[in-house]
Amino acid sequence: MADPSSYRPKPGEIPDSPGVYRFRDEHRRVIYVGKAKSLRQRLANYFQDLAGLHPRTRSMVTTAASVEWTVVSTEVEALQLEYSWIKEYDPRFNVKYRDDKSYPYLAVTMNEEFPRVQVMRGHKKKGVRYFGPYAHAWAIRDTVDLLLRVFPVRTCSAGVFKNAARTGRPCLLGYIGKCSAPCVDRISAEDHRELAEDFCDFMAGRTGTYLRRLEKQMTQAAEEMEYERAARLRDDIGALKKAMEKNAVVLADATDADLIAVAEDELEAAVQIFHVRGGRVRGQRGWVTDKVEEITTGALVEHALQQLYGEETGDAVPREVLVPALPDPVEPVQQWLTERRGSGVSLRIPQRGDKKALMETVERNAQQALVLHKTKRASDLTTRSRALEEITDALGLDSAPLRIECYDISHLQGDDVVASMVVFEDGLARKSEYRRFQIKGFAGQDDVRSMHEVITRRFRRYLAEKERTGEWTDGGDPGAEGPSGGLAEPPASVLAEPSASTLTEDDGRPKRFAYPPQLVVVDGGAPQVAAARRALDELGIDDIAVCGLAKRLEEVWLPGEDDPVVLPRTSEGLYLLQRVRDEAHRFAITYQRTKRGKRFRSSPLDDVPGLGETRKQALIKHFGSLKKLRSATINQICEIPGIGRKTAETIVAALAQAAPAAPAVNTATGEIMDDTEEPGDTTGPPGEPVSTGAPDERRGQER
Repeated sequence: MADPSSYRPKPGEIPDSPGVYRFRDEHRRVIYVGKAKSLRQRLANYFQDLAGLHPRTRSMVTTAASVEWTVVSTEVEALQLEYSWIKEYDPRFNVKYRDDKSYPYLAVTMNEEFPRVQVMRGHKKKGVRYFGPYAHAWAIRDTVDLLLRVFPVRTCSAGVFKNAARTGRPCLLGYIGKCSAPCVDRISAEDHRELAEDFCDFMAGRTGTYLRRLEKQMTQAAEEMEYERAARLRDDIGALKKAMEKNAVVLADATDADLIAVAEDELEAAVQIFHVRGGRVRGQRGWVTDKVEEITTGALVEHALQQLYGEETGDAVPREVLVPALPDPVEPVQQWLTERRGSGVSLRIPQRGDKKALMETVERNAQQALVLHKTKRASDLTTRSRALEEITDALGLDSAPLRIECYDISHLQGDDVVASMVVFEDGLARKSEYRRFQIKGFAGQDDVRSMHEVITRRFRRYLAEKERTGEWTDGGDPGAEGPSGGLAEPPASVLAEPSASTLTEDDGRPKRFAYPPQLVVVDGGAPQVAAARRALDELGIDDIAVCGLAKRLEEVWLPGEDDPVVLPRTSEGLYLLQRVRDEAHRFAITYQRTKRGKRFRSSPLDDVPGLGETRKQALIKHFGSLKKLRSATINQICEIPGIGRKTAETIVAALAQAAPAAPAVNTATGEIMDDTEEPGDTTGPPGEPVSTGAPDERRGQER
């Protein structure tokens, strides 16, 4: 590992001007390329204290052995040079977008004497018009088959074309009217090229003019009583409209635009692009990339723009590019796009209307692409085995953790505090084993105490069930299925003296809380890990390993350790831990939102006349909870925008009339039951499916 101070440039050597820089390793290979508005300021960031650098940046500067730079005149030149060097050197620490497949294009070879329509993949060739990309090659062939009736352009290969010219007989398409047969001189080269240009114009979205021209010709033929020609034109119009129907109108103003959406986590990012031409979606493509450097969404967008338009010119760059976040700074990128197109290009974030709605669709596609990529990666048995081995080695376990349980706490500013427990067996999610917990009291304001409570409750149940079943430990069938809806946490009095009915299924097998994991993962850093370990120690459990995964830097924390375990970015073990943690977060926040929604629906505020949903939410947001709202004065309520004194008085009266619900009583013991023990530790009512969507994002103060 190199010391960055050994190759740090001397003060004053680095110019304070725009430029592009390259980091090289000891073998003189370029490992990173970057650009900067000020080379001096940017490079100084790499040579600060290593402890203050992002782990991926720290890995890059310690791998490098030298740095060099090239000064340019403007930021636009820096952008162009950066793209050229990334293409030339393929640096290992730069973001690399890789297509999740080789997308097919509809291509028209305008660089040939007799242009040909065909399906093409791979690198684009000069002089060829491309349309797409399409998701499937058959979609292109269906469209071409419809259009050849109106635009009988050549589709045959060079060999077939030469053979037909030699024999003087056209191919089958020439006989059935789907090729103008330039091979046997049925049409001149000039007329055939004009036909190909009409085909390109139609595919480029200029459909209205051509359809109106055909309709005018059809009407004229009918007036001249050339009914066969009119019927043929009518069928041509029908074929064109059928081809157009394959691409529904998404933007009514015949917009030419590309929409780019990004779905990302700490390790990977998925990019989806919709190509809209003439208001219709003409193509779609997507990439997945490893995030080998610390990078923002705006920077990911900038790299995507370089990938998309680095080799494009003219109309291939649309008038409008819609993105989820703007590069920083945005002016050089916008100027670069304008130069590629030759006219103005608008680069912006859609705010409302049809474009905003379409962007949301692209974002959903990006999320699904990322989930699909992760699912494919997780479904491979060899990969899962390697992941478990890496976790075993990194955490110093005696054996592979075949059962992993992960816990996460979710709340909204201390209200509706819940926790989730998800289970992965042999590297795969086992949704029938999921549990969820309600947390009340002091723990609601403290994630660490909440984690301690949840771990205590879960493993207190484990010990009780283990004691009830005698010698049984973890030798039972881990695939045993229990009743739909799972188990509810009983009161402490039941835990002290468990009954047979609470500990076994109908067939006598141990209930699923009796299965111990080999590894407990908590969502958080050192404090949460310490709380989980302390809860297990208090229960006398010392044969279950504990670790935590901190979301910000994806560091793995172990109990009692001052420094985290940093797994390699490409580690399958880190990827598995991340999936487990994200699934726990998704399950917890889904439950928390459900509880919050029920609370709002049953709120006494519902009975206040004239108080809509927006103002109800504003009240809860301002005071933090319904309990605090009850204690508020009329003047305090009047401080909320949109609420007058009369409405405030009505709110106070309604809250005063709504008496709190009476506490539940255990009919067997006569004790008041703690509402943390209600049947909330379940996956849901019988028959209710568990959502399999992508992990939810944290919103506002939501945790």
